[in-house]
Amino acid sequence: MDKMTNYCRRKNHNIVTKPLRYSFLPAIVSSLTAISLCLTAAYATTAQQPQKVGQAAPRSTPPASVRLSSGSQISLNGRTLPGAWLQQPGAILISDGALRQLIGIDLLSSNNPARQPVVWFSSTTQPLVLATKLQGGYRYLDITNFAQIAGWQIQPQGNTLAIATPSGQVRNIRSSQRPGTPLVPSLPATRIVVDLNRPTPWQVRQGQPIRPPVDPNTPDAKPPASTHREWTIVLEGIADEGLIQRYTPLPIAPPPASDPNLLKQLPTPEPLITKVEVVNNQTLIRLRVPLALSPKVSTINNPDRLIIDLRPDPLEPRDITWATGLRWRQQFVNLGTNRFPVVLLEVNPRTIGLTLKPIVTNPDTLVGTAPILQTAQRYFAVGAINGGYFNRNNRYPLGAIRQNNQWLSSPILNRGAIAWNDAGQFYFGRLSLQETLATSSNLRVPILALNSGYVQNGIARYTPAWGKMYTPLTDNERIVIVQNNKITNQFPGNKAGQTNFPIPNNGYLLTLRGNATTVASQLPVGTDVQITSATTPGEFNRYPHIIGAGPLLLQNSQIVLDAKSEQFSNAFIAERAVRSGICTTANNTLLIAAVHNRAGGPGPNLAEHAQLMKLLGCVNALNLDGGSSTSLYLSGQLLDRYPNTAARVHNGIGIFLRPK
Repeated sequence: MDKMTNYCRRKNHNIVTKPLRYSFLPAIVSSLTAISLCLTAAYATTAQQPQKVGQAAPRSTPPASVRLSSGSQISLNGRTLPGAWLQQPGAILISDGALRQLIGIDLLSSNNPARQPVVWFSSTTQPLVLATKLQGGYRYLDITNFAQIAGWQIQPQGNTLAIATPSGQVRNIRSSQRPGTPLVPSLPATRIVVDLNRPTPWQVRQGQPIRPPVDPNTPDAKPPASTHREWTIVLEGIADEGLIQRYTPLPIAPPPASDPNLLKQLPTPEPLITKVEVVNNQTLIRLRVPLALSPKVSTINNPDRLIIDLRPDPLEPRDITWATGLRWRQQFVNLGTNRFPVVLLEVNPRTIGLTLKPIVTNPDTLVGTAPILQTAQRYFAVGAINGGYFNRNNRYPLGAIRQNNQWLSSPILNRGAIAWNDAGQFYFGRLSLQETLATSSNLRVPILALNSGYVQNGIARYTPAWGKMYTPLTDNERIVIVQNNKITNQFPGNKAGQTNFPIPNNGYLLTLRGNATTVASQLPVGTDVQITSATTPGEFNRYPHIIGAGPLLLQNSQIVLDAKSEQFSNAFIAERAVRSGICTTANNTLLIAAVHNRAGGPGPNLAEHAQLMKLLGCVNALNLDGGSSTSLYLSGQLLDRYPNTAARVHNGIGIFLRPK
């Protein structure tokens, strides 16, 4: 790598703008003015220090001799966005997720974790290859030479990396249609070509379904269902005025009042490109796309163009050895006449330095939800997937969570679960937990739930893992306080949701619901108590980490789906939706997978999901929470969906890598 020693002899000389001549990599850019990055040791590190994260892996810290500065924000032409970056001697590195999302750089398949081939307005046959660096939950790519050639000006400013790119020009927009694909023959395949004067950063934004207008002549009719969605292509450049005028919507003139028949005419079909506008030196191309289609965006050079293909199957197949023991794969899986897009992470759990842990939204309480992207970054996980179920209203867990041999929340309804240890061993089954309260007066009573939002008559237990306080979930509960294995107080719970009861740090709280309140008289203050617990099957007791969800899909390569026995509703069983799953393979690897809508249709039902997991090579498999909860995270990005479409979730499974 060129150290640029001539420029870096001056102290604190951060950026030197100077024309450079490059005869190599002509596919990247043409006639670009490059800038020289002078990367000195003058910057102090500004990255935030790790917060308290319970048992999660700590953030790795590079030696002081090589640490210069880092941060979690990128200012792209004055707009500040989340993105991890590093500055090191003679180099600027940006996380691969930020480069994909903010710049539009495409990562190509690769089997070498130290080198990442990329495409950005360049040839796929001779891609630029960037060096990688794994640190603190992210994989960074060295963009030093790339940025020079592209003519970027880069300046670290505290926690923010400021990037100024040469202003691009949007010269023309062309669209064409071809007959529909066999998957969706009724919808023509559409291609939009955006002509540019130079390589230009771009982003894609997925909007909400467009609500059709209500017929004013039938105001009581049911609103028509949405058939289209808004998508926005954002370019760091300015469109020619003629383009803006071409795609400026004309005002809709009301029909003459003297001709009532005109009111009943069908509305004029809206165009695919509904508007082109320039906002803050960005060109926004707004699209109205049928729900069955999504944009697949790519770049080509000579001349520089952005290609937008609207397809029922936009997923780009990919197989990247992202780190030792961790592969990122994207592929289609055929099931009958259907074609399902699958995005997955393949993990070798026996890799030195690689571990998996359950992660919850907040290490200080089990109450709460957050996007898995946010939770994974909080724990400095390199990868993650959403986990078990929860109550969306009160944000309480509804399933097993066990971390480092500590039960955080108990299983419910004998539902499917996955257990594992740090040696790379896994166990799948339908799980129940039996806790028993035994007193010094020989009373033995079952405890039906631990730190759970699943409410039923009986005794439930809440530990400090739940949080500092417990608020009754039902009316007229009886609260029993236990400290150092001795009952120290009792209180009436009164009306649900009104009184907060502290959970002691050196004990727990019992709540007696329904008929179980009659047991309160046998639990006087001063009584010594003990808790015993066991799992069914007993094999689960051997594993320090457990996540429960369900239903169980596969055991020993056989489909064992029985959602009714796990007390899932008929509607849930039949629903066709996006799915999350986790499984082990015959090669002793672990797959965590997101299965999205089939090409031209909805996602899989549970039976289809089980078959898809088997086709992926799974031996034992578990269904995780799905739908809008499905979120597959890697290095600061969601791999399977746009972040604004992902729901908040309660917990997940994190992948942690300790750099060698």
